[in-house]
Amino acid sequence: MYRIESLLSARLFISPKLVGNRIFFISNLSGHLSLYAMDHGGSVPEPLLPPQIALQNPHLIGGEPYFVFPDSGKILVMIDRDGDENYQPMIIPLDGGFPEPAFEGFFEGTRVHLGECDAENKIVYLIAESRASEAITTYQGNLSTGELVKLAETPWGTYPNGHTADHRRVLLMEGYTFGDSVLFLWERGKTNRVLMGKPILDRAEGEQVPLYGFSSMNFTSDEKSALCLTSFFKDTYSPAELDLNATQDLHPVEVNGLKHSGVGEMTGIYGLEGARFALDYNIDGVSWLYEAEYDAERKEFDVKHVLVGEGTLANGMLESFYYDKPGDRFILSFSSATSPTQIYSIEGQERNLIIRHTREKVLGIPQDLLSDGEDASYTSYDGTRISARLYLPAKELGFTGSRPLVYYVHGGPQGQERPDFAWFSMPLIQYLTLNGFAVFVPNVRGSTGYGMRYTKQVDHDWGGYDRLDHVEAMKILEKDKRVDVHRAGVVGRSYGGYMTLTLAARHPELWKGAVDMFGPFDLITFSERIPETWKPYFRIALGDPVTDADFLKERSPRTHIEQITCPLLVIQGKNDPRVVERESHDLVEYLRSIGKQVDYLMFENEGHDVLKYENRVRCYTEITEFFKKTLQP
Repeated sequence: MYRIESLLSARLFISPKLVGNRIFFISNLSGHLSLYAMDHGGSVPEPLLPPQIALQNPHLIGGEPYFVFPDSGKILVMIDRDGDENYQPMIIPLDGGFPEPAFEGFFEGTRVHLGECDAENKIVYLIAESRASEAITTYQGNLSTGELVKLAETPWGTYPNGHTADHRRVLLMEGYTFGDSVLFLWERGKTNRVLMGKPILDRAEGEQVPLYGFSSMNFTSDEKSALCLTSFFKDTYSPAELDLNATQDLHPVEVNGLKHSGVGEMTGIYGLEGARFALDYNIDGVSWLYEAEYDAERKEFDVKHVLVGEGTLANGMLESFYYDKPGDRFILSFSSATSPTQIYSIEGQERNLIIRHTREKVLGIPQDLLSDGEDASYTSYDGTRISARLYLPAKELGFTGSRPLVYYVHGGPQGQERPDFAWFSMPLIQYLTLNGFAVFVPNVRGSTGYGMRYTKQVDHDWGGYDRLDHVEAMKILEKDKRVDVHRAGVVGRSYGGYMTLTLAARHPELWKGAVDMFGPFDLITFSERIPETWKPYFRIALGDPVTDADFLKERSPRTHIEQITCPLLVIQGKNDPRVVERESHDLVEYLRSIGKQVDYLMFENEGHDVLKYENRVRCYTEITEFFKKTLQP
């Protein structure tokens, strides 16, 4: 039988940047994530950080994990302590070294995110979360002088999202829940001015406002307007142009020459140089990236090149990309359900030179034994289309009969399960299929990737319609004779862990085993234990632990957990700031007190993920062995 070490032998190569003749990237070559560099064209990767320092998963950081300033001979890198997410901006030399605090340690005691960076002018944008109060402060920082300019401070956070060439004007986006955002203009020496939307403190109680869903703000070349991504004109997002000399003046922008088809969203607009932009799409979970030119007079984008979505870079997920302006080149990290992350560069005026810089592979497992998955989208109880994939063991493995089912619930809840080998789930899905399990992965309502209205349906409704989508899926799966729903287990991480507990407790007849990875057990204590700066958001999106206490109690797994009948495995990181260890400890302690079968796996040096090699081996193995015991493949 195949070992999980074979899948994990494929190291991660993510967040690449191309600077001159050097490729910088994050990898777990040493067994945990760290920063490396190598030559364009090939060389042995060189570590840039001391071996005891582990970086966080870039998916969780909420901003840039690092940025290179070649003229200054420096790299700014965001470092926490074993997953506690208290990121600090640290400086190392361009060729690596021991990190020193940036800005003379000004941000000590806060949780910092790195926003947009300007290598030429040595300007950075930093968002600092207080660890003691509901305050998020935004700064513009000058790495050359050490100057910090305060741009805004609010309980909800005001995020820099576009600036003029001289950084004297900055677009700031304040968000309250998913899609509910207000756009401000900061000008040096002036009071911040509202451009679009209505600030939450100016609203009447219960007032409904348009959901703009702003992101990807870019000043136009004349700096009189801004291009942005918004859900205002299309539920699945589209470009728009905003006149900065007026208020609430937003115009739709068309895109000509798109090559993709299918269900999905536009996810980004990124300024390259002049009128050239990169346009990013997520179609059925698969990435498409275009290079386009903007015609300001017609208010239209014209696609010039398909960068990702065809040929070598098709049917997978773009983890990140970076445009090297001096070299007019792109560098990116790309993976699929069956292929590990690889670093590619796209070069040449016609973008027809694609260079693969890494050769990661799964050791000892033939490619045809890995599962590509198949579309398993279904219609839920109320007619809503739910996107899903079903991963089955390869025929060559020799398994016969209906396969026991592992039902995988993604986190978020406003996230999406995609064919992404860089994320925790895909190696687990592949390992389960290698061991004879079928794995079903739905993106129920509340997921991203299918439009604003779909994503918003989970707001203030955790454990409501989302739960019913899962129950309906199990009814539909019963009709598939390749799958044995009478030998079914459920697993999920974070919100997926919450849903795992909810499904196991409220629908015990469906499951023979359940694995909860750092999922909230009691929504009231969860709300009280999250970081202070997260509380304003969760009071709206989840519920207020004071005024909505009865609702949160009814939707908490704790209220229903006595009904659980299947064995449970609980997995937790000791340093998790999102779902603190006490939450899982309370769950395990309570279940054991009432005589339920529960195992507890707690990692002392992890946070809201399992990143270190030895921990990943144990985690994947424990989950698979647990389902072998309970589902008997």
